[in-house]
Amino acid sequence: MNDITFFQRFENDIVAGRKTITLRDASESHFTAEQQLRVGRYEDDVYFCTIEVVSVTPVALDQLTDEHARQENMTLPELKEVIAEIYPGLNELYAIVFSLVYPK
Repeated sequence: MNDITFFQRFENDIVAGRKTITLRDASESHFTAEQQLRVGRYEDDVYFCTIEVVSVTPVALDQLTDEHARQENMTLPELKEVIAEIYPGLNELYAIVFSLVYPK
């Protein structure tokens, strides 16, 4: 059983260490620092790695910066577009910073 899922299109970036943050809504804001999570693909829930949570911080949509986008391996306009697709109309997000545990 996986603890968190990501769209399949993000799998390679996560495993390669290019994506080190995820922005989620309040339903996934309960993770805590140092917690290790099994990660699966959203589309089929197949496990592909384990991550460790570094921090969970609230962030408003209009407070997103180029640094958030860099951690997502995107530009800021791309990041805002993806957030609008996944969470239409949502302004309060949670930045979950993580590091790859397995595979390395």
